[in-house]
Amino acid sequence: MTVAVLSGLVRPLVEEHLPAGIEPRWYTSVEELHALAPEAEIGWFDLDATEPMAEAVRRAEKLRWLSSIYAGLDFLPLDLLQRRGVTITNGAGINAITIAEYVVMGMLTMAKGYREVVRAQDRREWLADSPGKRELAGSRALLLGYGAIGKLIRPRLEAFGVEVTVVRRSGGDGVLAPDEWRARLGEFDWVILAVPATPETDAMIGSEELAAMKDDAVLVNIARGAVVDQDALVAALEERRIGGAFLDVTTPEPLPADHPLWQLENAHVTMHLSGRAQSKMFVRSAERFLANCRRFVAGEPLEPIFDPARGY
Repeated sequence: MTVAVLSGLVRPLVEEHLPAGIEPRWYTSVEELHALAPEAEIGWFDLDATEPMAEAVRRAEKLRWLSSIYAGLDFLPLDLLQRRGVTITNGAGINAITIAEYVVMGMLTMAKGYREVVRAQDRREWLADSPGKRELAGSRALLLGYGAIGKLIRPRLEAFGVEVTVVRRSGGDGVLAPDEWRARLGEFDWVILAVPATPETDAMIGSEELAAMKDDAVLVNIARGAVVDQDALVAALEERRIGGAFLDVTTPEPLPADHPLWQLENAHVTMHLSGRAQSKMFVRSAERFLANCRRFVAGEPLEPIFDPARGY
């Protein structure tokens, strides 16, 4: 029997459907997870807090396959997993639909000044004019990252008449390569970050990139806070050198109550809620896990594979 250490949260969704040959052991607390981890050959160690997850991985010396609902796993000891030869599957695409919808919502919210409309309603004030005058139709967006999320963002924006230019690591027809997009930043009304968090993408938007953007351009970040030099972004927003920023992710998280981003009128902070704005995350994750369990027992390749060397 292959021992699988799994969260009790998904027990109702997977227990009766596990294939023969897999023996589940359920945890409902960090203490239980850490006690069970050394026996795990299959591990689904997801928690809200990342450090206890990393500690479970360090303890799981028998681990052969690590499954996670998280798409980005940069908080885990990836070098250790790589040395141990652990197969890793992640949550890439699980929340792609809702995150893509969140991007459209954020862009419309900023284009139409909708936050000010809501505030006016709270004041019971009837506005005589719209606080936002921008239209998505006819605007141009630079989309950095073309994984599961980026591939859903593009058609949704194109349906609104947005011209989308994709930046993709592998390049290709009709897309920009990683060494081409910076020279063209000044052409775009929206710069959307949907890249994985890797050393290559760390602080990829810094003072030089912000300076190259149009003065009314909006930065949309649904990737990781680390892909933006946040101090440089705050300075650019304070000095109105760009039009604004829609930030689902920040550094750190949660953002401290006294951080200047909370106070800036041209910054929207949405508390990393984009992937949580739906009710199917656990169902989709359980279905993916069970499909991979059947592959694991049959000796077939698992999917989607997370490469610890690349970071995605």
